[in-house]
Amino acid sequence: MRSRTEALLRLQAVVTTPLALVFAVAAFARSSQKQKFSEIDVERINIVEPDGKLRMVIANRSRSIGPIFKGKPFGYPGGTRPGLIFFNDEGTENGGLIFNGKTEDGKFRALGHLSFDQYNQDQVLYMQYVDNNGKRRMGLTIADRADVPIVEYLDRREAVNKMPDGPAKTAALEELRAPVDGVPRFAQRVYVGRDTSKAAVVNLGDRLGRTRLRLLVDSLNVPRIEFLDENGQVVHRVPER
Repeated sequence: MRSRTEALLRLQAVVTTPLALVFAVAAFARSSQKQKFSEIDVERINIVEPDGKLRMVIANRSRSIGPIFKGKPFGYPGGTRPGLIFFNDEGTENGGLIFNGKTEDGKFRALGHLSFDQYNQDQVLYMQYVDNNGKRRMGLTIADRADVPIVEYLDRREAVNKMPDGPAKTAALEELRAPVDGVPRFAQRVYVGRDTSKAAVVNLGDRLGRTRLRLLVDSLNVPRIEFLDENGQVVHRVPER
């Protein structure tokens, strides 16, 4: 009786094991195939490479991702940037599309922002709409940044912020803000948009980020061209008055 039972168990194992493998392979094949949905509700979608590196994250506010440098979080935690964040081949954030807007205590704030980052740095090309209860500006910005990895700068800033107040901390902060090899840490070179004074403007800046040429039509519909010196003073205007 015992040998008969053992024989039946062996036969069952011989039959069921290949069947289990077939079902597993079939399930994997189905999961690898393209799926079609008419509608889907989701809080976050991660687009990843075969090795798991992030290439894009689409998320609501609570599940939005914080900054990532070569696969490691830095700066501040997630939960503040609803929208879409891009990552480069090394898993480092290199731009995104974020947006928000709401009314509180009878006043509203709104933001729309599409940006592209310099390699291992912050945004250098971005379109932005910022609205603080009707005081709004919107436009395209092109900027220069020093070739210093953003995580290196943030680590230094955190160390300086922990220093006790005094001359040493003041000097360290000034050094932190100083240009790197003559290149500012941030310099706005081009801005095309509408500013908070309701003027349509084109600002062209020098390598230090100082506006030197301005083309505008102001809120009274008056057009003019202004040339500025390095201190921001208008040295020539067309028309002169």
